[in-house]
Amino acid sequence: MQVLRSAVISLASRSDGSLSDSCHWADGIPLNLRLYEMLLETCFDINDETSIVEEVDELMEHIKKTWVILGINQMLHNLCFTWVLFHRFVATGQVEMDLLYAADSQLAEVAKDAKTTKDPDYSKILSSTLSSIMGWAEKRLLAYHDTFDSGNIYTMQGIVSLGVSAAKILVENVSSEYLRKRKGEVDIARNRIDTYIRSSLRTAFAQRMEKADSSRRASKNQLNPLPVLAILAKDVGELAVHEKQVFSPILKGWHPLAAGVAVATLHACYANEIKQFISGIMELTPDAVQVLRAADKLEKDLVQIAVEDAVDSDDGGKAIIREMPPYEAEAAIANLVKGWIKIRLDRLKEWVDRNLQQEVWNPQANQEGYVPSAVEILRIIDETLDAFFQLPIQTHPALLPDLMAGLDKCLQYYVVKAKSGCGSCNTYIPTMPALTRCETGSKFQGVWRKKEKSQNSQKRNSQVARMNGDNSFGIPQLCVRINTLHRIRSEMDVLEKRIITHLRNCESAHVEDFSNGLSKKFELTPAACVEGVQQLSEAVAYKIVFHDLSHVLWDGLYVGEPSSSRIDPLLQELERNLLIISETVHERVRTRIITDIMKASYDGFLLVLLAGGPSRAFSRQDSQIIEDDFKALKDLFWANGDGLPADLIDKFSATVRSVLPLFRTDTESLIERFRRVTLETYGSSARSRIPLPPTSGQWNPTEPNTLLRVLCYRNDETASKFLKKTYNLPKKL
Repeated sequence: MQVLRSAVISLASRSDGSLSDSCHWADGIPLNLRLYEMLLETCFDINDETSIVEEVDELMEHIKKTWVILGINQMLHNLCFTWVLFHRFVATGQVEMDLLYAADSQLAEVAKDAKTTKDPDYSKILSSTLSSIMGWAEKRLLAYHDTFDSGNIYTMQGIVSLGVSAAKILVENVSSEYLRKRKGEVDIARNRIDTYIRSSLRTAFAQRMEKADSSRRASKNQLNPLPVLAILAKDVGELAVHEKQVFSPILKGWHPLAAGVAVATLHACYANEIKQFISGIMELTPDAVQVLRAADKLEKDLVQIAVEDAVDSDDGGKAIIREMPPYEAEAAIANLVKGWIKIRLDRLKEWVDRNLQQEVWNPQANQEGYVPSAVEILRIIDETLDAFFQLPIQTHPALLPDLMAGLDKCLQYYVVKAKSGCGSCNTYIPTMPALTRCETGSKFQGVWRKKEKSQNSQKRNSQVARMNGDNSFGIPQLCVRINTLHRIRSEMDVLEKRIITHLRNCESAHVEDFSNGLSKKFELTPAACVEGVQQLSEAVAYKIVFHDLSHVLWDGLYVGEPSSSRIDPLLQELERNLLIISETVHERVRTRIITDIMKASYDGFLLVLLAGGPSRAFSRQDSQIIEDDFKALKDLFWANGDGLPADLIDKFSATVRSVLPLFRTDTESLIERFRRVTLETYGSSARSRIPLPPTSGQWNPTEPNTLLRVLCYRNDETASKFLKKTYNLPKKL
């Protein structure tokens, strides 16, 4: 008995180790608390475990009488009763909300008690009890999407309140970190809700991702199944809306930006997936566009929710928005489309190089008057535009300028290549021979004239040698090139109108997209076509006059005796060539080319008169022949009213008409006029010695070089003496 008594006395002693004559049969922690908990359990109706008996007040008075026996005080009672209410709520299936509200209400009393005592034993019990409550609550709240829904949302509200209250008491009264900080710096409730939201939504996102992957695998045998990330974007968008409608209104009581935190979390989760996806995209595919469009829509929806949620916040939601760096889905789509554009433009440029090298510019091989490659390149451009507008993107108007600029450069490249190597008017104009004075009446005249003819022919032939070796640059071939450029130019308007139609049918187009004309127009090609037609037209004209007809113009007209070498052979050849031009060239550019031929023939006529070399000499009596011949040349182009307009003929013949009177003028008057004009041009320095005026090529009756050249070709002694004395010009080259 003595041993038993000793053991009992030891167990019944006060926790401070003191001994007294009166001992309690149960005095100490935690056994007394467990006994007291069992006493409090008697407050519940035995027939209805969720209801408290009606005599609870009377029963509680009896229970309180055990405080002295069990060592219980009011603070321990409040803590124990909170636990009993909470435990009963859990044990009975979490259906009786009054128990949860009662426990939460009782926890408010515990919070007051915790602030008033520093008792270490109480703190241990407090920490243990509230940690259990908070642990149970957080197990549900850290993945609240798995536990709660619209059907039991009010249970969630009670559990959140209980869990947050327990956390606040623990942090404020137990956490040493909290005590080191100023209390105003820590919003415990907001921090806990923030944690619940982020944790639960990460879990929900992972579940949605697994579900999307399963859905993709299940539909792999279907036609055009949705990509996983497109399915996931749709599911995440629905999750965000559900969060905003169901959970955020509850959580907003503790966190003013609950919905914003939720969508920022979802945004970050999806960002990890979409950025990895974007980094792996190498080309524009339907799947890639679907995913990027879905990502872009999701991002806009999430940002919209965040903005609406933060409308009343202090910073307007800037902090939340900073958590949502853009996916750059639109930029990724734009880069993919630009890659798509570049591939097609590179192919088109290669096509131009390959096809123009093989192109045959012969009219017989091209019944339409233009080459097939022109039709083909326009068809390729049209198909490229169709394919572009069929891309499943929302940014056609924004990216159209890039495509237009690229196609424009390719078409300009075609035009430049089509006219390259064809020369220009300067290619065919012969080099002016050195000035000589006329040797009148020489019996050897025919001998040196023949020699001069041979020398001049060699000079001309060296200039155009590269043209003669390639049949691609004959007159008919050049005409086909002109038709080809004209065809391309005329199709520009058709293509631009088709682009407008595409834009009108484009769901993403706006009014300003139609008002901005530059984005849908070809800027380089039309100008290149106009310039190309002009260059080729002049090349055709000057090639005909100075190259193809050189035997009747440069080597024949007025060589020797003017009266026996008149313009008729030239007119016959010109007429034959004009007929070829009329039959070959498109009617819209025909007038242009014939006008250039007229201009070239006028230039050739003047060149013969003023720079024809020592094989030519003119007396005053020859002026009538020259004037009659020039009238016949003009009549050829007028064609009795069926040719060029009279005003156009007059415009381009003005220079010739102004120079021809010089050939009627007597030599003395010409010399005097030459002296006067030279003095006016060079000033007093020309009094002692008349300088040799340079050749400008701009013939004019008041220009010194023009007057000098008329004197050089004047077949009389006075002119020859003046030239010998003034410039010591030779009689032959």
